Amino acid sequence: MKYKLIMNGLDCAHCAAKVEQAIAQTEGFEEVSLVFATKSLYFEHSEYDEIIKKVQSITDSVEDGVVVSDSAVEGHPHHCHDEHCDCHDHHHEHNHSHAEKNGKSRLILLIISICLAVAALTLDLLHISETAVAVLSAAAIVLSGYEVCVSGIKSAVKLRLDETTLMTIAVIAAFCLGQFVEGAMVTILFGIGEMLEDKAVENSRRSIEKLANIQPDTANVIVNGAEVTTHADDVALGSEILIKPFERVPLDCVVTEGESNVDTSAITGESMPLSCKKGTELLSGMLNGENLLKARTTKVYSDSTASRIIKMVEEASASKSDGEKLITRFASVYTPVVIIISLLIAFIPPIFVGNITDWIYRGLVCLVASCPCAIVISIPLAYYSGIGAASKSGILIKGGRYLETLAKADSFAFDKTGTLTEGKPVLKNIIPYKNYDADKALAIAASVERHSAHPIAKAIANAYSGDYLEMTDYQEHAGSGVSAVYNGKKVSCASKNNEIVLTIDDKPVAAFEIQDKIRDEAKSVLKRLKSFGVKQLIMLTGDNEKNASYVSRELGVEQRAGLLPQDKQSFVKNLKKDSQAVCFVGDGINDAPVIAAADCGIAMGLGSDAAIASADAVLTYGTLSALPKALKIARKVVSTCKINIAFALFVKLLVVVLAFFGMAAIWMSVIADTGVCLLCVLYAIRILKAK
Repeated sequence: MKYKLIMNGLDCAHCAAKVEQAIAQTEGFEEVSLVFATKSLYFEHSEYDEIIKKVQSITDSVEDGVVVSDSAVEGHPHHCHDEHCDCHDHHHEHNHSHAEKNGKSRLILLIISICLAVAALTLDLLHISETAVAVLSAAAIVLSGYEVCVSGIKSAVKLRLDETTLMTIAVIAAFCLGQFVEGAMVTILFGIGEMLEDKAVENSRRSIEKLANIQPDTANVIVNGAEVTTHADDVALGSEILIKPFERVPLDCVVTEGESNVDTSAITGESMPLSCKKGTELLSGMLNGENLLKARTTKVYSDSTASRIIKMVEEASASKSDGEKLITRFASVYTPVVIIISLLIAFIPPIFVGNITDWIYRGLVCLVASCPCAIVISIPLAYYSGIGAASKSGILIKGGRYLETLAKADSFAFDKTGTLTEGKPVLKNIIPYKNYDADKALAIAASVERHSAHPIAKAIANAYSGDYLEMTDYQEHAGSGVSAVYNGKKVSCASKNNEIVLTIDDKPVAAFEIQDKIRDEAKSVLKRLKSFGVKQLIMLTGDNEKNASYVSRELGVEQRAGLLPQDKQSFVKNLKKDSQAVCFVGDGINDAPVIAAADCGIAMGLGSDAAIASADAVLTYGTLSALPKALKIARKVVSTCKINIAFALFVKLLVVVLAFFGMAAIWMSVIADTGVCLLCVLYAIRILKAK
């Protein structure tokens, strides 16, 4: 079974990585992934009973103060274990209120600590009573850093070195070296940095959590002519529902009565409203405008668009990129190495030159500056923000590693029908034979084709705007067209050489060229991809050479026609040899093999389950317009990560070098830790806020 648990109180990214590692190494736990940004733990396990206790026990052995609570488990109902709450929402509000109170308390204690530290600094500068300076500084440390010191001591007892351990060592050492005010400044600066950092991370969490609110829990169902409000999960397929003004659509449905403008941005990322009327299809999560709508449901709650989007985003957050995994491994090696360097700085130089106290101080500066939290927090947060930003723009990316792949993609292959074209044939041209009247030919062909459900027949019928002619003896011949009798003559429409030929008494009188309409956005999307430096755009289709050539010529892309699914798959595999990464965009079951073969397979819309299951990303609304946005977001995520890593390492290295030469104080190393971490976090979450 698949599980998702919430790790309440887990506020250290470095610790989160250690908790994840401990659980992953425990027998019975598979596919373990802990997403620090959401405090969500995902894993697979064969048991259900007391699974929370098992996870809690493992977590306690690594990190104190983390409370494991359950979320919905696939295949099992939700159970809330908070004795004070009736449901998950109340539990969430209870935790949020508790966190707010804690935040206010921390702020008040910090303000008092700052006042005490300022008083201690004033006395120190005036050389008044060293004892008073020590007492005031100690009071400031206790108020602003009590929790940090306790946590640091516990970590040290467990032979674990994290930022709290480093801060505790720094404060104790500062006092031992007589640097009382500096010890107070260390805890105050660390406390301020932690508060700001927590606030930034929490804001990003809330931005993502808004995604879970796009689908309402209830629906207004019409039962025996009366309106009944019920849980959306209980609404049967084909039920009649009311969508009131400014309410979200609870389930996928088709409008049966009423007209309104509908905000589709939560699903498509597009700001332009959808003008809907009878027959318009609506997706769950869309926001109704000012008028009442009546609709018939076309999907049950769990299969509706919003449910699938929410589930896919959660799964995407659990699927970590190679970069995120590398950072976790990096932190496990980086920290011990820097500790060794700090010890060498503290104890080797005094053998040859200088005061040992001075060199121990320099070593402490290096030690505090070395904490890898800036990188450990900001890198996963950047990927998390990227997935969230992409989902708001109308594309679901199933994990960080696909963001990485998309960012470096330099070749894009497209299916034709339903991808570059709308998949809805239209009449392009009428070719009359022997000066036969074209309008009359269209009237006859439309009248005989109007009874057929075939897309090509509909294309001809829809092209005619006049009154249909009276036909008798209508017959549809499987695979060879339709026929009827008009004015005593047999008329028929049949496919021949990529055209529909109209015959009267077996004599051809006109031909109709049918063509699939190119998507309105296709040309601009391909142009934008080229502007992003994509070197190859190619269309792969099973259609004939003539139709393929028309589309490729109109869009300015290469094309390969007459390909079977296995041919497309082979072509993409060969294309990968000469590309950094290949993306294939397609729809339908026949595209599933080539979507799976691409470095990043992208499915058009939430239609074919086979295509979506094999895809690495999904264009939720079934249009191409979100594709350039996704590429831009992916590249922004990767560049953000590179900049954050370079910036954090540069600042830390600078402080270490300055410390070695006696030009850096411990408070500078705290800024190099919490200050840099805050800047990296803010730089990462800007991805989520960017328009």
